[in-house]
Amino acid sequence: MQTKSKRQQANDVEQNVATAPTQSVGALKLEPAARYLSLSKPSVYRLVARGLLRPNRATRHLLFSIVELDRFLQS
Repeated sequence: MQTKSKRQQANDVEQNVATAPTQSVGALKLEPAARYLSLSKPSVYRLVARGLLRPNRATRHLLFSIVELDRFLQS
């Protein structure tokens, strides 16, 4: 019986969240957030630089809440 590594499990969770537009709780790192928005990573960086997308900078990584990503998609 093979088990998935923690990294594979985390990637599966991120991928499931990124493909579920009705999900309203949680946060995504840059790459899953870009997939959620159907954009490239450089495009997401440009949106942050222009102030159109607000990440949480509490950590070293850019984290985007699902609520913030949905707000951006609605506008």
